[in-house]
Amino acid sequence: MNPRPAYLMVIGWVALSCSFCTSTNMTRYYSQHHGALDSMERSYKQLYGFSPFSVLYTDRSFQQVSLEIVTDSLKYIYEFGTQEPRLKDTLIRYHLPVEGIYSLMEAMRSIHCTWISNLDYYVDDKKNSLVYISIHARALRFPLKSKKYYILTYFPQPQYYDSEGRLLDHRQRRRLRKINGEIFHRINDRVCYTVSDLFR
Repeated sequence: MNPRPAYLMVIGWVALSCSFCTSTNMTRYYSQHHGALDSMERSYKQLYGFSPFSVLYTDRSFQQVSLEIVTDSLKYIYEFGTQEPRLKDTLIRYHLPVEGIYSLMEAMRSIHCTWISNLDYYVDDKKNSLVYISIHARALRFPLKSKKYYILTYFPQPQYYDSEGRLLDHRQRRRLRKINGEIFHRINDRVCYTVSDLFR
């Protein structure tokens, strides 16, 4: 008897189970935290209007934060302890609302969000932007080994998906849309997720 077909069936079953487990974990996480996540997305978009920026927590204890601030000509990257006075001074220097940024950072910490940023993308040569949120899998105790981050994307309008819930470029074209080389899966019409080795 050739054991190979049975071996391949086991591999296929494990892969399918892992995919289902990932989908279940992410759907459950979003269901549990959608109020905080949706509020964080709205808050970030409002704050981003003052000056383009992103926030990254660089340690597991969420005590070190990196700010990426974009001006008309340059991109500045700073790293601070969350209690350092320099953090507040830097926000004031770039005309960012201090209380709003601190509230955003606290919201990120409360749901183990590692990174939040704005990402440009194009549809039919028209520029759009989405909010890109990274969550470290280890912080949530999800069963991942090779992959490290769950990525959530918030689109400004409903998106198209195929029958398997994968994000499409366009309803008529039926071509999968990849963001940073990753395939994304539906959570709802505007929000989808992927799993990645990288936080961005």
